Amino acid sequence: MRFRRAAVRVCAARPPARRGREPRTAAITHRNRTTARGRARRELSQNFLADPGVIARYARLAAPGGLVVEAGAGDGRITAALAAHADRVIAYEIDPVHAARLRRRGLPGVECVTGDFLAARPPRGPFRLAGSIPYAATSAIVAWALDAPALEAATLITQREYARKRTGDYGRWSLLTVRTWPVFRWGLGERIPASRFRPVPRVDSAVLRLERRARPLLPPGALEGYAQCVELGFTGRGGSLHASLRSAYPRRRVDAAFRAAGLPRGAVVGYVHPGEWIELVRVLHGLE
Repeated sequence: MRFRRAAVRVCAARPPARRGREPRTAAITHRNRTTARGRARRELSQNFLADPGVIARYARLAAPGGLVVEAGAGDGRITAALAAHADRVIAYEIDPVHAARLRRRGLPGVECVTGDFLAARPPRGPFRLAGSIPYAATSAIVAWALDAPALEAATLITQREYARKRTGDYGRWSLLTVRTWPVFRWGLGERIPASRFRPVPRVDSAVLRLERRARPLLPPGALEGYAQCVELGFTGRGGSLHASLRSAYPRRRVDAAFRAAGLPRGAVVGYVHPGEWIELVRVLHGLE
């Protein structure tokens, strides 16, 4: 896909031309053009989902109507599928060649914006985020989504390992997932083999689903305190979660919170389910 990464180009001196031979201008021009296009594709992390069945299933999940913002339209295959289900699609594409091709297709309800998606402002009204996104930009795009006040859901095709880590599929839970759990539901969707992309990447992908809850699991006024408590727990201060929390809360209250959440005192922070964190904070902060 389509987000620029820094590239270092090393230019070597050309050897002197051999005498008695005409330069192969046409061949060299074609070769350079092909090489430049391949280099641009690598710099933009462009691996396009090419399986029509996978694309169709993904589009039905990601775009059940309304406004959809696509992070990186690429060759437009996913864009066209999204347009068949959404009322309107705003597709961002940083590669001007692909952006121009997408505009020429004239897909109904699709607005193509040439530029870096990460520099875009989120829509003010309700919208959904979609896209087969580059592995290197995944964290930044997820952060963009979590910070968008009007986001209803994000359905992203990411590196499978990232999706599994963020959804607890390895049995451990990340700080980001736990911290945002009261507001967002994280889900792991379909596994997409690397062979379904062109060119073929080295690893498999998966669908990562972020869905804003209709109502947060904690009162709005308690969300900041919840996030601070979670961040304290993940510092590892004192050598255990119990010890970390004791650095800021009375021991008896921490003991009571662990009992309410059904956690042993030796619980490792990474294995504490987000739902158990909700119970911990309810007791620690005296929430009803």
